[in-house]
Amino acid sequence: MTARPAGKSARSTTKDPKAPKAPKASKASKDPKAAAPPRQAPPLDPGDRARLLAGEHHDPHGVLGAHPVRGGVVVRVLRPWAKEVTVVSKGRRVPLRDDGDGLFSAFLPLLRKVPAYELSVRYDGPDELAVQDPYRFLPSLGELDLHLIGEGRHEELWTALGSRIMTHGGVSGTRFAVWAPNARGVRVTGDFTHWDGTGLPMRSLGSTGVWELFVPGVGEGALYKYDITRPDGTHTVRADPMARRTECPPNTASIVTESHYTWDDQEWMARRGARPHHEAPLSVYEVHLPSWRPGLTYRQLAEQLPAYVRDLGFTHVELMPVTEHPFGGSWGYQVTGFYAPTARMGTPDDFKFLVDALHAAGIGVLMDWVPAHFPKDDWALAEFDGRPLYEHEDPRRSHHPDWGTLEFDYGRKEVRNFLVANAVYWCQEFHIDGLRVDAVASMLYLDYSREHGEWLPNEFGGRENLDAVAFLQEMNATVYRRCPGIVTFAEESTAWDGVTRATDQVGPGGFGGLGFGMKWNMGWMHDSLEYVQKEPVHRKYHHHEMTFSMVYAYSENYILPISHDEVVHGKRALVSKMPGDWWQQRANHRAYLGFMWAHPGKQLLYMGQEFAQGAEWSADHGPDWWLLDPAYGAEPDHRGVRDLVRDLNTVYQATPSLWERDTAPEGFQWVVGDAAEDNVFAFLRFDAFGSPLLAVSNFSPVVRHDYRLGVPESVVAWAEVLNTDAGRYGGGDVVGRDPVKTESVPYHGRTSSVRMTLPPLATVWLRPA
Repeated sequence: MTARPAGKSARSTTKDPKAPKAPKASKASKDPKAAAPPRQAPPLDPGDRARLLAGEHHDPHGVLGAHPVRGGVVVRVLRPWAKEVTVVSKGRRVPLRDDGDGLFSAFLPLLRKVPAYELSVRYDGPDELAVQDPYRFLPSLGELDLHLIGEGRHEELWTALGSRIMTHGGVSGTRFAVWAPNARGVRVTGDFTHWDGTGLPMRSLGSTGVWELFVPGVGEGALYKYDITRPDGTHTVRADPMARRTECPPNTASIVTESHYTWDDQEWMARRGARPHHEAPLSVYEVHLPSWRPGLTYRQLAEQLPAYVRDLGFTHVELMPVTEHPFGGSWGYQVTGFYAPTARMGTPDDFKFLVDALHAAGIGVLMDWVPAHFPKDDWALAEFDGRPLYEHEDPRRSHHPDWGTLEFDYGRKEVRNFLVANAVYWCQEFHIDGLRVDAVASMLYLDYSREHGEWLPNEFGGRENLDAVAFLQEMNATVYRRCPGIVTFAEESTAWDGVTRATDQVGPGGFGGLGFGMKWNMGWMHDSLEYVQKEPVHRKYHHHEMTFSMVYAYSENYILPISHDEVVHGKRALVSKMPGDWWQQRANHRAYLGFMWAHPGKQLLYMGQEFAQGAEWSADHGPDWWLLDPAYGAEPDHRGVRDLVRDLNTVYQATPSLWERDTAPEGFQWVVGDAAEDNVFAFLRFDAFGSPLLAVSNFSPVVRHDYRLGVPESVVAWAEVLNTDAGRYGGGDVVGRDPVKTESVPYHGRTSSVRMTLPPLATVWLRPA
């Protein structure tokens, strides 16, 4: 049953049977404003009537509402389940005739123009409701909005489409607007209509494919969806693609919302782009928010997460997709609400509170963003208006073979606009500092995970998805232009040329750069993990897997990721990948982190790996925090690894040679890269002024005494600044407490060298003493 529309309650018209009867008035004394019997309106065209009731009318405002005709004004109202409807104008009440099926009409004579009016509606019971008529309002979307939508260039699309609380024509309510160009009709339905959309058909705004309706009296917190009539006449009820707030899964309704949050991070926003990210320290802690501390809200997380990350010295957090998603087991990578933070932990303003708290702690916020695909849920984007809309119409271009999802049609300007504006939205409205774009390789290649005959080549016969290339270039160019200080990251697993090259610089393949700020170095991740999982006796045969990354290290701006993908699905946690007994596993773990932090490129570590959690991560219960409980016998082992991560970040940030020239070849020199028999790697890092840091990793389980390494003769002595074998980290404490003096002994092609003791399964950093 349709709910009574929101509005102030009119005075009951029920008469008191005990009240004295008023004297009968003569014709001359009758009040001219008294109710008059309704005049018959011209009959409604049968086609219009049928289309209205079927939800197929493209212009309900042309039929409903008040319209001047010869001799007066006709008023027509569609109010399903109403018993009586009355027009009230300047104190005059005119009852409408019940035309059946929820349609009411009246003829108001002697009026030359439509007067200001409202409706008084009675449902079951004696009381009447005073409400505004949605069909007396002009469109609430301007010509500029419609022009930009039609061009696919509305960079603040969320301000035009979706639901928006506003005052229109002096009346407060909510404007609903949705893009559904294939629909025969669209209606708004929600808790304010008891989920019967019959009475709220939307109008089509020209050739843009946008449908719009301003509904008076609907405000914040209202639940809604769109009842869409498909081209074949069937109906589908869909959540709003532009919803900025949603119900908590498994519920799927969109929620009318507006922000009341006041930001307090002006200083952070002003200085966040002061230094290019590839020339600045950047150390990322990757977090799956729902499971970091299961059960915490955004505001409760704001009390714990910033302090924890700041204590460990990370410069940024990367949040696994916070956009709304129906299945928690997807970790947020199958998105249904691209403009809504997941409701699992609170409201959009609550999420802003968390971002603000992280900024107050000096921590940047990166967000995983998923423009590669979307799930097939029948209440979301898939065949949204009855035909492929957000996805490509050819299944060979739309169906993702790996994840059972649908790929976006990047060649459609409105779809590109939806995604580009979405990237801007998160950076602009939620002060996100960077976007990590998921599954870029699956976007770039038409034959990604497809066999011969299962994919369509591009117009030149190639396998490159030219539409996706253009979209990524547009997205990067737009967010960098509109949101100073942000950075974008590409999770791109192939050797695509120019991922982090400027979009206006054409490479040897004929493509302009994609315009990303950084790229995940998936090759380094796979190669290095392959190496450290080997028993030390076998590592000499895989030595090149640790050195190969330097062959291409400067082809892009890289970040080195040990992400959630590497600690699930049978891959084991990082420490559990390591060979040997528990002591050796932790030693390998620490040595690997020391090598990673010293290697050219920024670094990312997934939660739980900072304290050597042995079990695979589970989205259901999150990190094993009990390992850090002092009552647990092995707690010092795990706390020691976490202390190492803190010191790695502390020394890293204080040492420009480890980050200032990450993308410049002159910032790195091998000391020895071919000591395969020893399982040793040694290299130098240099800052912009030439000041060096010496990093030495010994991936064998034996102490190497008097190990000679060639070093620059300009450095007289070297002092350890970090040793992963230190006792406080759980190591054997084979540390160099005194500086190592440089000797005039040629070695490794240099005129000078040092002799030092290399601890087993450890990485040592040394700086000029």
